[in-house]
Amino acid sequence: MMGARLLMQSRSAKVVASCSQRQKEWCPGITLIELVFIMMIVVTLGAIGFPAYNKYRDNARMVQAVADIRTIEHDIYIYEGYNAKLPDFLDEIGKSNLRDPWGNPYQYLNATTKKGTAVQRLDKLSNSLNTDFDLYSLGKDGKTQANINKAESLDDIVRAKNGGYVGLASAL
Repeated sequence: MMGARLLMQSRSAKVVASCSQRQKEWCPGITLIELVFIMMIVVTLGAIGFPAYNKYRDNARMVQAVADIRTIEHDIYIYEGYNAKLPDFLDEIGKSNLRDPWGNPYQYLNATTKKGTAVQRLDKLSNSLNTDFDLYSLGKDGKTQANINKAESLDDIVRAKNGGYVGLASAL
């Protein structure tokens, strides 16, 4: 056992000695070209992975907004069941402080009383999206227009067809 250890020490000492003497033998280590090649691989993988990760994150935020809108919708229907009317504002159901995944408050409008924090949403033909209430997220850009066909509204997560659809305004 001791002899094997001495043999290994003497071999490693020879490699170090030969590398320090700059002989043309193999020396352990990484050359500059190998390092550049490794960096190119890392950068390429990053360039492929970063957009995929951003798309995944955006999709997760959209799914969260849809789930939040469905939950708020459910709470609005419960309120309507107890009070025989729709709430005029989200604070009546305790949801006024709820924010969408992009940090904006959810927008709500009671379509029968025209009260709320939002404007009435219109489809591509300028018809109302809902006859009961409008509920939506301002989306990634935080901007919106009444008509969902406008560029600022395409990323909004909207409730349409009286709850028959909740999703991206651009998909309507």
